[in-house]
Amino acid sequence: MSKLHISGPPGMTEIDPSTLTRDQRYKLLTGLVVPRPIAWVSTLSLGGKVNLAPFSAFTFVSQEPPMVLVSFGRTAGVLRQTGENILRSGEFVVNIADQSLLGSLHDSSANYPPEESEADALELATAQSSVVAPPRVASAPAALECRLHLAIPFGREQNYSMIGEVLRYHVRPDLLVNDKISTRKLDPVGRIAGPTYAQLGEMMTLPPAMVRQVD
Repeated sequence: MSKLHISGPPGMTEIDPSTLTRDQRYKLLTGLVVPRPIAWVSTLSLGGKVNLAPFSAFTFVSQEPPMVLVSFGRTAGVLRQTGENILRSGEFVVNIADQSLLGSLHDSSANYPPEESEADALELATAQSSVVAPPRVASAPAALECRLHLAIPFGREQNYSMIGEVLRYHVRPDLLVNDKISTRKLDPVGRIAGPTYAQLGEMMTLPPAMVRQVD
């Protein structure tokens, strides 16, 4: 791999992404955009097998109606199986994993053959969803049943960002406090880079920022 092409004033490194390899660009982005929440997405294959894989390019994009976004890359030019399943069926479930599920979440990122279910291989029980066909992970503290709203291809590789409308929330009862989620009780998993993850550390609550009055 070539070295990074760097320039810039003393005290700061300036990098031109056009001089980098694909892997170098990826490593810089995933090392800087941290920590990232993980969507543990369950879908159904064409043969009806439960596909389960983690994706750490994940966020929400709307609250009315509620919508979330998950981005899917390609391996050797081929879209990940989860992405193909969503494009075909229009349905998926985002499972929120906690620290107790980290081992299974990580292991589900391996390349399983299409005819094999990650949930079965990892002995993860699933629960029937209410309004979509793909099931949710029964032990996940929360899950979002989603219907595909929009799929947008990006970049030269035609990676996809897929936006799903949340049709149902499934939330473990103890996580709900005054209609809000207790982040501490949720104990979520965050992704750093490569096989490196983060757990919830110290939390700081600051007073609301005040608008300064200008004379």
